[in-house]
Amino acid sequence: MNPYSKKVSNFHADILQQTQLGQLCGSQKLFRDRYEILRILGRGGFGVTFLAKNMALPGYPLCVIKQLCPKTSNPRSWQRAKNRFEKEAKTLGQLGNHSQIPMLLDFFETNGEFYLVQEYIRGSTLAREIRRTGPKSEGTVKMFLQEILPVLQYIHKHHVIHRDIKPHNLLRCEDDGRLVLIDFGAVKEEVARTHESPNKSASTHFVGTMGFAPPEQFSLCPVYASDIYAVGVTCLFLLTGKAPLEFDYDAITGEIIWQNHVDISDHFAKIIGKMVRIPLEERYKSAEDVMWDLGMESYLPTLTNCMTTQPLGVEASEDIPDGYISPVTRTAIAIREWRAKLKQRKAKMKRQVPN
Repeated sequence: MNPYSKKVSNFHADILQQTQLGQLCGSQKLFRDRYEILRILGRGGFGVTFLAKNMALPGYPLCVIKQLCPKTSNPRSWQRAKNRFEKEAKTLGQLGNHSQIPMLLDFFETNGEFYLVQEYIRGSTLAREIRRTGPKSEGTVKMFLQEILPVLQYIHKHHVIHRDIKPHNLLRCEDDGRLVLIDFGAVKEEVARTHESPNKSASTHFVGTMGFAPPEQFSLCPVYASDIYAVGVTCLFLLTGKAPLEFDYDAITGEIIWQNHVDISDHFAKIIGKMVRIPLEERYKSAEDVMWDLGMESYLPTLTNCMTTQPLGVEASEDIPDGYISPVTRTAIAIREWRAKLKQRKAKMKRQVPN
C-alpha cells in the first residue's frame, strides 16, 4: 500500500477527481510510464503541484510535478495562464543550475494538459519556521540577507524579476540548510499578467502578494527594486512574526510603520528602512547596494576613526600617509573623496538651475 495514500484521501477532493494526476494519487499506475504520483503538495492560482517518484531512474528520486489548472473557465484567461506557465518553465531553464533555485527537469504537453517537472526540495518555508519557532534575531536576519541577496543578484543579472518573494516562497532545505527561492510563475513578462477571472479578489488584480508587493507592482510596472522591497518586508516578518498587513501604514506616504516593533541597531534599521521605502528614488536600486551597506557595518567603528574633519573641498590626497596604507584607511579615503565630489556635483547643478 502506498504510504502517502492516506495523506491525500481527504485533501482537495475536487482535484483528485478532476485531474489525471489526482486520480493517480496513491495508486501504482505510473504517469508517462515513469512517475509514481504520491500526494498533492498544494494549489496556486493557476497550477496544482504533486509530489512524485521518478521510477525510471536509479534510487527513484523524488520530484515535483506542477500541472496547469487555472481557477477560471474563461478561454482568454486560460490562455494567459498557459502563457505564464510556459514562462515559468522558460525562466527556470534560463536560470540553469543554481543551488538556491529549483532545477527544471522537464516540461511537456499530454492530451492538451501542460506539466512542469522540477527538483524536489525537502524542507520548510520561512513562514512555517516562524510559526513554529517565533521571530528571529537581528543577527539571524542579517544572515538571511547574506543568503538571499546573491540569489537576487543572480536572477536580476539574467533579467528576471521574481515579483512574488515572500516567506511562503523561501524554503529552508532540510538536507543541507541552504535557502531556496521557489515559485517562478510570477516573473516579469507581459504574458505573465494572468489569473484573471470574473470573480477577482485583491490577490488577482496584479501579479504578486498583497503587502509584499510595492506600489509600482500594482501598476504593473515592476523593477528590480520591487524584489528588494519584498525582501525588506520579509525581513520585517522575520524580525516580528507580523504579516505586512498587520502593521499600520502612514496615511500620507503609505510607508510601513514598523520601527517600534523591532529591537535592532541603528545601522541595520537604516538598511531595512531603505529597502522598504515607497519612492523608488529613495529605495535601493540593486542587491549589490544592499550587500555593500550590510558588509560595511563591521567597518563602521574603524572608518569613523579614520575619517578626518577637514572641509570636504580639500583634496584627500593631502592626508595620505607615506608607505603602507591599510585597506580600511584606503576605504575611508575613497569615501571622503566620493563625498567631496558629490558635494561639488550638487553645487554645480544648483548653479546651473535658472532662477
